[in-house]
Amino acid sequence: MAFQSIDDVQARLNEAGYVCGRALATVVFLSLRLGRPLFLEGEAGVGKTEIAKALAACLGRRLIRLQCYEGLDASSAVYEWNFPAQMIAIRTAEAQGGTDRKALNTELFGSDFLIERPLLQAMRPNENGAPILLIDELDRTDEPFEAFLLEALSDFQVSIPEIGTIKAPEPPIVILTSNRTREVHDALKRRCLYHWVDYPTFDREVDILTARAPKVAATLSRQIVGFVQSLRTEDIFKKPGVAETIDWAKCLLALDVVDLSPEVISDTLGAILKYQDDIARIEGSEAKRILDEARAGLEEA
Repeated sequence: MAFQSIDDVQARLNEAGYVCGRALATVVFLSLRLGRPLFLEGEAGVGKTEIAKALAACLGRRLIRLQCYEGLDASSAVYEWNFPAQMIAIRTAEAQGGTDRKALNTELFGSDFLIERPLLQAMRPNENGAPILLIDELDRTDEPFEAFLLEALSDFQVSIPEIGTIKAPEPPIVILTSNRTREVHDALKRRCLYHWVDYPTFDREVDILTARAPKVAATLSRQIVGFVQSLRTEDIFKKPGVAETIDWAKCLLALDVVDLSPEVISDTLGAILKYQDDIARIEGSEAKRILDEARAGLEEA
């Protein structure tokens, strides 16, 4: 069922375990109402991918994910032919003899041998309505793929030389994400509604942690968020995202931790920091200093 208002977006996403602010809820509502792709930028781990999953759950739509990577081209994103199966069919036909080559060629390049990739899958009709097409980490691809994507998203159709043009009966709901490792071309951005997904405020991150790790005690949740938010102000290579906050909370829960200590933090830094230089810089006395600052901030609040 479609969203009726911005408040409805927030409420239903919250029910699906995704806590978002009004600005993000507004751009989501407008994207769906106007049928425009939604382009989300932000640091890794702030919840850009998760919103597509939450929307799929809220709307009862199929989620189709195109994970981008360096070297991704149009054929890998749209379709491939099942060459091993085609070779078996050719050898079988040759063994039987009297093969009609024209009929065999038509069969070999028919739907039975077509492997549909995410973009083609998103163009197909679906009984539950248009699917959600998540084009994840677009910044990992190169400009030629961006140009192809620009055309595909403009007309919501793709061409297969052996079959012809396939057009979506209903345009998919498109969400593109970028970690901004490079700038995405303005031509693509202009066709989308844009939102920068920032690190959440303290209260919102506590709400997110409560929704995603409900078994963690409220006091410990506030300590975890306070420490992570203080950690983000430090001069480290990779600041922890919300995903790391949730992972760390679940690790502490598994260890039956009820209160943060410098020793516990040092032992579990691998859950929130992913580079050895960052871990070496924070463990020990630095962990104690950041924890003390976080506790002081909680007391003032």
